[in-house]
Amino acid sequence: MQKKILKFLNMFTEPIKQNGRFFFFMYLLGIVASIAVKPDHPTAQLYDNLWLELFLDLYVVCVLLTFVPKKIRWVLRVAIYVIAYVTSLIDVFCYVKFLSTINPTMLLLASETDSREASEFLGSYLSTDLLLSGVGVILLIIIIHGLTSIKTDKIKDFIINKAGKLKSLHISKDSLQNLIRPTASLAIIALLVASTITSMHNKKEMVEMFSKTTIGQVEHELTTEKCAQFYLPLYRLSFSIFSNSLAAKQINKLILAKEHVQVDSCSYRSPNIVLIIGESYNKYHSQLYGYNKETTPRQVEHQRSGRLVAFSDVVAPWNLTSFVFKYLFSMHVVGENGEWCDKPLFPELFRKAGYHVTFITNQFLPKAKEAVYDFSGGFFLNNPKLSEAQFDTRNKEVHTFDDGILNDYRNLKKYNTKHNLIIFHVMGQHVRYNSRYPRKHRKWRENDYDRPDLSRRDRDILSHYDNATLYNDSIVDQIINFFEDDDAIVVYLSDHGEECFNDGFKHYGRNHSAEITPRLAHQEFDIPFWIWCSHKYAVAHPDIYGQIIEAKDRAMMTDVLPYMLLYLAGIHTPDYNDRYNILSPDYNDKRPRIIKGKTDYDKLMEKEQEDKMERAEKGEPAYAR
Repeated sequence: MQKKILKFLNMFTEPIKQNGRFFFFMYLLGIVASIAVKPDHPTAQLYDNLWLELFLDLYVVCVLLTFVPKKIRWVLRVAIYVIAYVTSLIDVFCYVKFLSTINPTMLLLASETDSREASEFLGSYLSTDLLLSGVGVILLIIIIHGLTSIKTDKIKDFIINKAGKLKSLHISKDSLQNLIRPTASLAIIALLVASTITSMHNKKEMVEMFSKTTIGQVEHELTTEKCAQFYLPLYRLSFSIFSNSLAAKQINKLILAKEHVQVDSCSYRSPNIVLIIGESYNKYHSQLYGYNKETTPRQVEHQRSGRLVAFSDVVAPWNLTSFVFKYLFSMHVVGENGEWCDKPLFPELFRKAGYHVTFITNQFLPKAKEAVYDFSGGFFLNNPKLSEAQFDTRNKEVHTFDDGILNDYRNLKKYNTKHNLIIFHVMGQHVRYNSRYPRKHRKWRENDYDRPDLSRRDRDILSHYDNATLYNDSIVDQIINFFEDDDAIVVYLSDHGEECFNDGFKHYGRNHSAEITPRLAHQEFDIPFWIWCSHKYAVAHPDIYGQIIEAKDRAMMTDVLPYMLLYLAGIHTPDYNDRYNILSPDYNDKRPRIIKGKTDYDKLMEKEQEDKMERAEKGEPAYAR
């Protein structure tokens, strides 16, 4: 009976015994590679289940290797060594040089780099300093691994047979093994149980992530609180390859749609059309919409002149920039059959019609240190074939502050023609509000807010958001000034809203929970939207100016924006539908506005009014806490 128990216990040590060096060096590599890419700031932490999950992963690999014949097993181990070491070196190298581990954009950039560019790149970055970083540590591990040519069993025999202390105690090799193996087996069983329990959630989330069918679904999954942690370089590489493969499918559809772009005629109704896309703009922090601080004084001044018309009921289809951009640029609208990538992108129609199209963005330019969100939002704008089909000119770098894109336009303005579509995409009030405006533009501080419900830190964050909003007002005003003397129309909207301590709530940022409450819809989906006309434009196009005034209180979702832009340009194409143009008398203002792909915004607002009436009768706050 005892022998059977020992035999059973020894089964658990066998996988590691047969792959001892493999297990040791791969475990060491995993730990070192994780430490090497840990951000250098006090709050940064390693993945909390690193030690146990890495043990489980390697143990499973060792178990699988035991089923492979010995003649083939060493070949597989060598292959794994090469993949693991090379991937780890690249991952740590990217972090040392770009402060970013392997990500989808980095992989995309690498795939578009030829051999000459690659050699120039390596020549510019390889240096002795690199050897003193995590890259050097991994190289040292590789060297030590290569030098350990003495087999594990010979090392064990040396310890057992040559150690004088063991001889003096008259401990035989067999008796020592009988003592060690059961103890080791029990330890391994305990580690397996613990690591399985603690790792199960992450493994489930990994499977969930790799089951997604679009890059948008992947991005949305990443917004969940406990999404998968790709804690090893090899996992990050796999995720990047997977993300690129999903993006490629949509790219192929867009390229196919591009080949079928058709423009029948164009009247060039508006010679200069300017589209400004803001970021993370809470409508209720805008003076235009009744905010109690002067965050948009210049826009208010334009409004008083009668040439800026603020729309009152416009919502975004999503609270994620990349999702919004896809629907903002595609002729596909929410509720239609198919995907957003099944139809052409509206700048393609403008180019086909003869407009000169300029795109200036302070976010969606491919760069090594880029999150999946930026990759997801920009891949269809940066693909060489699609970029060429959409834009004649565009900027080439992002800036710390949005005033940088003003200089970009000054440099590109010389390429303008008789008919122009100019698209500005600013960073606006995107996350890290204190980094969105120069310090000399700071007007408000935490003591300027009479909010006893907020901590000093919260009031400081609130002040940064309002200062960023004021700075954004100055940027937008300067863009307007570029076209003051032209026959031009400017359309402004934000991609989505943002929580920022409104309605008595102590929240900022965005909430990606599955449930969309009326309060959340107001803060994150209601957006500022306005149209400005130059004096020359208002005089030359009184009909359009009148249509804008008439439409300002109509219900709209920004997925239909391209239809209004096509109308302003006078572009006639089979892709146009008058029911989606908010300036048209045939506009369908009863179309369901489905936000986040599932919630009817207007039905939600109807329910909100009912709930508010009930709460008012009971003397309760307007929103449940």
